[in-house]
Amino acid sequence: MEQTDEQILALLSRDGRMSFTELGRKVGLSTSATQQRVRRLEQRGIITGYRADVDASKVGRPLTAFIEIQPLSTSMADDAPDYLAGLPQITSCYSVAGNASYLCLAQVGSAEELDGLLNLIRRELSVRTVTTIVLRTAFRHRPLVDEIPGVPQATNADG
Repeated sequence: MEQTDEQILALLSRDGRMSFTELGRKVGLSTSATQQRVRRLEQRGIITGYRADVDASKVGRPLTAFIEIQPLSTSMADDAPDYLAGLPQITSCYSVAGNASYLCLAQVGSAEELDGLLNLIRRELSVRTVTTIVLRTAFRHRPLVDEIPGVPQATNADG
């Protein structure tokens, strides 16, 4: 990958709403050349999307929990991802190696709601769960591409 593409990725990873004009100014390209590069990165599947960061506590889901899902039997059908995708409290689900089959991230409104969610998952999937509640987030959404020397760092709301 070219250094200019890496610079573009580093900047967009920190500020996905940066205009093509500002992005081009920071990497030394015209607005149209910058737009073409970004489109190529999207077409190649390197940039997979853009999203808004939502403060979970401000939308009524202040409690974050990681839920390990462990099968009760190795012969069980593995339809967990399909079921979990239908639960709005589950915001991410990863297939993992180890004792658990899946590690899920959940955002809920209260300890009682989390308890109800865990009971529902255990009952519907016939699984065991292990839960860790997040007390404080040290950092999140760290960009995958490092800042490139010589390119000013964009500001990030998560700091």
